[in-house]
Amino acid sequence: MVFERKDLLGTRDLSAIEIRSLLESAESFKEIAERPLKKVPALRGKTVVNLFFEPSTRTRTSFEIAAKRLSADAVNMSASTSSLVKGESLLDTVDNIQAMAPDILVVRHRFVGAAHMIAERVGARVVNAGDGANEHPTQALLDLVTMSEHKRVGPGLTVAIIGDIAHSRVARSNIWALTTLGVTVRICAPPTMLPRELDKIPGLIVCERPEEALDGVDVVMMLRIQLERQDRLLFPSIRDYARVFGLNRQRLDLAAEDAIVMHPGPMNRGVEITSEVADGSRAVILNQVSNGVALRMAVLFLLGGQGHE
Repeated sequence: MVFERKDLLGTRDLSAIEIRSLLESAESFKEIAERPLKKVPALRGKTVVNLFFEPSTRTRTSFEIAAKRLSADAVNMSASTSSLVKGESLLDTVDNIQAMAPDILVVRHRFVGAAHMIAERVGARVVNAGDGANEHPTQALLDLVTMSEHKRVGPGLTVAIIGDIAHSRVARSNIWALTTLGVTVRICAPPTMLPRELDKIPGLIVCERPEEALDGVDVVMMLRIQLERQDRLLFPSIRDYARVFGLNRQRLDLAAEDAIVMHPGPMNRGVEITSEVADGSRAVILNQVSNGVALRMAVLFLLGGQGHE
């Protein structure tokens, strides 16, 4: 299986064939987590550097675990422990890391386009682990892996994404990937959290009320309010938001009987989702985390391993 691109920077430009290839590769790596010795030699001798300039728990940890399970050398670097705190520019930091001959750079940054800029500058392969409110491709792909465990991901499937759409890179990457595969996507948020640029995407439906978005839907994806990306409060109060847009058992009953509930994390329980739903039988939130390791193993392998040899 070959992935022809040098980098993985987003899902917007990926073809359906490329997305399917990544998902199929992730499926092949799932069983490694069940082995007594969770390691294969696929990337032995390769170096993966995680450059995280924003806080992260799931993404950073799963990329590190993925690299080590592929026998690569994994190096973690955060802004707080780098020379950026001494005034060094991002590009100078990247140039110095590139001089150490890494094979893959995994980049998270608060500025839109940071990973793209770095990819154009370095010879190493680059994975976008989140750039501002733009994209988070590996999260969307692991979400597709999780969906495919329960549903056929393609025409006929309907996914509702509810929450802070405007500031969510997860929402954007999911919307691009899902609609590329022919999935119908319904989005719902307060008007102040709905981006205008998504209006004309084929297969995308904008709903004013969560009840409309949830009606008979196959997959429900809830998003947290990203207060760190807002310069002012975009709704009257947290309590009002939870009352109108939060997912509780009564609202979930509007979805299909076999609908699954997803959340990219971190969750704000009692705001966008109740604990009853998050811990319920239809939630696959921890499955998303597990599948994140397999998907990121697939990405690292296809960029730096036999997928190019």
